[in-house]
Amino acid sequence: MPDPAVFPRGGDPPGSPRARGDYPSPRPPLAGFDRAVLPEVTPIPSDIIESLKADLRVALGARAVLEDEPARLSASTDWAHMSPVLEPMLPGGVADVVARPRDAAGIAAAVGAAHRHRVPVTVRGQGTGNYGQGIPLFGGLVIDTSQANRVISVGDGEITAEAGSSFVMMEKAARAKGQELAILPSTVGSTIGGFIAGGSGGTGSIANGAIWDGYLRSLLVVPCTDDATPVEVPFPDNTAMAHAFGVSGVIAEATVELRPARTWTGLFASFPDISSAVAAGEALFDLEPTPRLVSLDEAGIVATYRPVDPAMPGERASVRGIVTAESVPAATAIVERHGGRVDAVRPKGPALIASMSYNHTTYRVRKLRPELTHLQCMGPGLTRRRGEVADLVPESLIHLEGFRTAHGRDWVSMLFLRYDGPDVLYRQMKELADVEVYVDDPHTWVLHHLRLDGVREAARKFDPDGLLNPGKLL
Repeated sequence: MPDPAVFPRGGDPPGSPRARGDYPSPRPPLAGFDRAVLPEVTPIPSDIIESLKADLRVALGARAVLEDEPARLSASTDWAHMSPVLEPMLPGGVADVVARPRDAAGIAAAVGAAHRHRVPVTVRGQGTGNYGQGIPLFGGLVIDTSQANRVISVGDGEITAEAGSSFVMMEKAARAKGQELAILPSTVGSTIGGFIAGGSGGTGSIANGAIWDGYLRSLLVVPCTDDATPVEVPFPDNTAMAHAFGVSGVIAEATVELRPARTWTGLFASFPDISSAVAAGEALFDLEPTPRLVSLDEAGIVATYRPVDPAMPGERASVRGIVTAESVPAATAIVERHGGRVDAVRPKGPALIASMSYNHTTYRVRKLRPELTHLQCMGPGLTRRRGEVADLVPESLIHLEGFRTAHGRDWVSMLFLRYDGPDVLYRQMKELADVEVYVDDPHTWVLHHLRLDGVREAARKFDPDGLLNPGKLL
């Protein structure tokens, strides 16, 4: 999803990433996006890898160390194949060995062993990232944290869990105490460590913003050093680990924000055109209590969804909301006031609605329309200058998500367009800024956001030898 921090309003300070040309701006420079490239890699000598394997077996046990080719390939893969730009470069890199520690101490032991052998380290959760952030471009050690999956504690307003804990487990533990996660990704089977390192927002972000907006209470971070002694990093210092692809320290445990639990239901509404759907969606932003999710699709996107659902007529724009049961009458009034109709209210609908949000939409659309690709965007041109967007990118389709930014609630978007090769795509990405659509490039594994100064500072402290996920921070 787009990083709202990439799209500030007004000018940019000299020396900032956008001022240097790393990001789109209202007047973008000719240079712009850092395309992904495959680095030249010198294979790690086999004696070093064999020595590392031996140390890992001592530290973690033989069953936690994987060296067969299928395991190494699987641990080196994420969802980068959704990008037609990245797909020809895959696998991109393959681990020499995979470790599956069972707790935070095991994660630290694996990191320390890799550092002592000066072997690159890439850390992964369930591999649900979309940008190639989990691909070990230089080989080395991949640490699969999915076995370190214990929920440690649930307190008042916060939950602490090991890096490999899934959001299904965490939400269940929180609800047992009358609470719920403030933010969780659309892929609820993904891990908390992977989401923090590779994500930015999701369900709950319309109320609570991005993960660096107070969601991260505390992180237990392992430095890539010989002793690899974990360090507690509180907010806001720990925002340097958010959407940093693991280059600024290895997350072993996380304490994140909870909210009081609510009874949510799924509201499905449809509209004759996108303008009325947008107006209704923006009115739903201010519904009380704030919805947990508000998603909007143009009719062309709805027509790609399978199986066909009567709650989402394929010839109409769709607005879907995860709203509280008691706010359904007010939400219905908003929909009808803007010329729409409520097609269904489903108490078990939130799971389906979440599964059609953010990059899940990309997966669904490209199953039926493989000739399309996606751009992550923000900007008023998405909804206010739709015709001009269509002139620049014919056959385009728009998916919108409500999101709380520093400037209030706004839309973030997936813009789908025909893929005619990388050169055409990157030209279109630059041209879209002329109609106030600003692209956060989803076709690169190179980190690119306005918080990179903090990421670099943390990387100097937690990864002094540059062994953590090399190739992702330029």
